[in-house]
Amino acid sequence: MQNQEESLRYSPYFTKKSGACDEAKETNNLKYEGKSTGKSPKKPRRPLKRFGEMSEEDVLKLKLPEHLDYNLDILFVGINPGLMAAYKGHHYAGANNHFWPCLYESGLVPERLTYLDDVRCPSYGIGLTNMVERTTRGSADLSRKEMRDGKDGLIRKVELYKPLIVCFNGKVIYELFSGSKCTVGRQKDPIPGTNTVVYVMPSTSGRTQTYPRASDKVPFFLELKALREEVKQKSGDTSCSDGQQKY
Repeated sequence: MQNQEESLRYSPYFTKKSGACDEAKETNNLKYEGKSTGKSPKKPRRPLKRFGEMSEEDVLKLKLPEHLDYNLDILFVGINPGLMAAYKGHHYAGANNHFWPCLYESGLVPERLTYLDDVRCPSYGIGLTNMVERTTRGSADLSRKEMRDGKDGLIRKVELYKPLIVCFNGKVIYELFSGSKCTVGRQKDPIPGTNTVVYVMPSTSGRTQTYPRASDKVPFFLELKALREEVKQKSGDTSCSDGQQKY
C-alpha cells in the first residue's frame, strides 16, 4: 500500500506535483517576460536618400547633356540615361560601371578619368551620347516610338558630326538600332547613309553576367583602339593616334 502511494506521489499525473511544475514554469515565464519587456525598442531605420533631397520622380525629369564635336574618332552610344547618371549629370556615373577604368587601361586616353571628366572627352577625340534622351528607371520603360525616333536622331548626329567610329555600349542597343541580331566586334555595315564604322562592345555595366569584371571588358576597348588606328590610317589622319588631347 505504501509503495502504491509513493508511486502515485511521484507520478507525472499526480495533481499536486503537476501543479507545482506549472507554477514553476509560470514563474520562469514571468521572469523571461520581465527581461524582454525591459529592453528598449529598436529605433526605426532612416530611409536611404539615394538622390539627396530629390525624389525619384524629380530625377526622372532631368536631362543628361551630350558631349559631341565634329570629326571625333569614336562616338560612344548608350541606350538612355539611368537614374544615377541623370542625378549626377554625368555619363557612366554608376559606382559599378567599368567604362572609365577600361577607357584608361586600354590606352584610349592617356590619363585616368572619372565620370566628372566626361565633358573633357571630346578633347581626346571621344564623344558621348544616347539613343534616347529621356531618363528612365530601366530601358524596358522606353516605348517603341522612342526607340524609332532615337535611331533617326542618332543617324542625323552621325551625319552632322562625322565621327570615324560609332561604338554601341551594349549588344542590345545595336540590335535595337539595326533591328537584327549581332555579335560583339566590328560590324560589316556602317551607319546608314554614312561611312562611319560601327563597333559593338559588351555593356560596361557591372551587372553584365557574361563579362562581370572590368578586366573582362578591357580586351574590347583594346580592339576598339586598334580599330581606331586602322580607320585613321585609311582616312589619312594620323593625328592623336596615341590618345593625346586634340585641343
